[in-house]
Amino acid sequence: MVLNHRGFDEWAKDYDQSVKRSEEKEAYPFAGYQDVINLVYHMAGHHPTSTILDVGFGTGTLTKRLYDDGHIIYGIDFSKEMIAIAQEKMPNAYLFQRNIEEGLPPEYKKQKFHAIISTYALHHITDKKKVEWIQQLSFSLHEGGAIIIGDIAFETRSAHDQCKNRSEKDWDHSEFYTVYEELKEELVALKFKVDYKQISHCGGVLLIRP
Repeated sequence: MVLNHRGFDEWAKDYDQSVKRSEEKEAYPFAGYQDVINLVYHMAGHHPTSTILDVGFGTGTLTKRLYDDGHIIYGIDFSKEMIAIAQEKMPNAYLFQRNIEEGLPPEYKKQKFHAIISTYALHHITDKKKVEWIQQLSFSLHEGGAIIIGDIAFETRSAHDQCKNRSEKDWDHSEFYTVYEELKEELVALKFKVDYKQISHCGGVLLIRP
C-alpha cells in the first residue's frame, strides 16, 4: 500500500484501531507493536525533562506519554490530519509538517536533542536514505544522546524473507524494512555504535549512538 500525505490524512482517524487489530492477531506488520513502543518509551525517557525529537510521530501514541512525563517534545510528520490529532493531545509540543526525507525543518537547525526517536515511519524510505537521515540527525544530538528507531524490522535477511513468505497476501512490496545485519554494517563503517533488540517476528528496536 503506497501512501502519500493524502493517504495518511485519510488513514489518520482509523490508524490507531487498524494497528490494534493487527497487533491483537500477532500478525504482520504490527505484531509486537506495543512492546516496541514501550521499549522506545523507556529508552528515550529515562532522563527527566529531556528534549526529544519524534520523527514521524503519527497520532502521538508514544509521544504523548513522554509529553505527559514532562519532556520537551519536538516532532515532524507529513500528515496534516495526524498532526492535528497529536497537537490536540500535546498542545505545547513543537510539531511541524514535513517529509522525513527532507530532514529537519529550519526551525530545528540549532536545536539539540537528548534523544531522537522514530517509530513505524522509516520503512517508507530506502536504506540509503535511512543512513543519510541517521548521519544528518546525529549532529543534532546532545553529547551522550541517541537515535532510537522502533519499526517493522528483522535481525537477518532470512528472517525478513520468512515473514514475507508467510505474509505474501498482505506484504507491502513498496516498503523498505530494516534488516539489522545489513544496516549495522553500513553504520559501523561510519563509526556509529549500534545495538538491536528483536521484539516480535516483524518488529524490533534499533539503538544508535555517534
